[in-house]
Amino acid sequence: MTDQQKVPKRISQTVLNALKGGVVPRIGLPYIAVGRKNEIDALLHDVDIISEGGASFRFLVGRYGSGKSFLLQTIRNYVLERGFIVADADLSPDRRFQGTRGQGLATYRELIANLSTRTKPEGGALTLILDRWVSTVQTSAMQETGLLPGDPALSAATDKKIFDVTSSVRELVHGFEFGKLLSAYYRACLSGDDDTKNRVLRWFRGEYTLRHEAREELGVNMIITDDDWYDYLKVFAAFFRLAGYTGMIIMFDELVNLYKIPNSISRQYNYEKLLTMYNDVLQGKAHYLGMIMGATPQALEDKRRGIYSYEALRSRLAEGRFSRPGARDLLAPVIRLEPLTAEEMLVLCEKLTGMHASLYGYASTVTTDDLSVFLQTEYSRIGAEQLITPREIIRDFIELLDLMYQHPQTQMADLLESESFTFTKSGAVSDETAEGYTEFTL
Repeated sequence: MTDQQKVPKRISQTVLNALKGGVVPRIGLPYIAVGRKNEIDALLHDVDIISEGGASFRFLVGRYGSGKSFLLQTIRNYVLERGFIVADADLSPDRRFQGTRGQGLATYRELIANLSTRTKPEGGALTLILDRWVSTVQTSAMQETGLLPGDPALSAATDKKIFDVTSSVRELVHGFEFGKLLSAYYRACLSGDDDTKNRVLRWFRGEYTLRHEAREELGVNMIITDDDWYDYLKVFAAFFRLAGYTGMIIMFDELVNLYKIPNSISRQYNYEKLLTMYNDVLQGKAHYLGMIMGATPQALEDKRRGIYSYEALRSRLAEGRFSRPGARDLLAPVIRLEPLTAEEMLVLCEKLTGMHASLYGYASTVTTDDLSVFLQTEYSRIGAEQLITPREIIRDFIELLDLMYQHPQTQMADLLESESFTFTKSGAVSDETAEGYTEFTL
């Protein structure tokens, strides 16, 4: 086995527990990252464009457990370090792009609740962002004027800077109310008016449901609704840039929940909203904004219920004639995740072996030959060529490591030869696939 990079025990525990539970950890990904270099490079090119005022829209397509969420989390961690603000949400029956029971607004609320920055990566960063903006504006005015706090001239200079930001925001669709509320938040900070601050935050979070209530409490005639929530995300992206951040990245996972909508009309409305956002971003109507969406192949390609059932989206997203497995166009709107190679899976298993041994304080006896036999066993399962994913393999492997740690007298070979792991050659694997397993040498 190769020497392992030293990993803090807290991170090792989180990573191993998450992977064994079938979920992607939010920390420690660099310690276990393998493969996906080309996909990551393509997405990071988008990030550079966004930081310069552009916008991007991408779909990550792969089967359950193929690594979509892992890739999303890897990009999330990277852009947070680059000074971006990230908002993410998993779609569900209660969170869609459009709905008759406020599902679109519920998605917006989830995104705002999950706003994350480098210093607050767990979400809930809206208050922090606004307070930091107010403080930054005041500090900048002091540095530029040389005036001291309490000087009326400093207050006037700060007001001008606030006005410059709010004026820029007001030029956007629905930006007038947004700018007015930013001004109200700034004034509330100066006067210590926590009630007004909380009302503004409530409005930004989409929690006002009646216009007259917002008008009476804040003096604005608009509220965020199921129909226009996306427009406010564009305003937020512009404001975040003015507030000193690099831009905004929005991540949606579980697009399969749109595919699962039983009512065909509701599905079409959601795909129509998706098309609106897609066109908006690619036509240059959004700035400093990136959108990444995770979907399964069926949710995308099914022409009866999937995204391709909406012809306007199918014609925009369908793969060209020249792309093929092993030579995908990673600059296209859809990035299809290729399976990790056997070599990449072996490297990942090596990393997990070292992490497990370091966490529990033992000397690992697992050899490269053991890992090779384990992977051959996993890939040789009946139907593995269609069904096996990195998630299942990793979960099995961590279970093996746990069993070997708890029963030191047990070797990996003993577990692999047990009835539950032994592969019975029943002809279910194709000759071509079997040949690939025979040549599995690492």
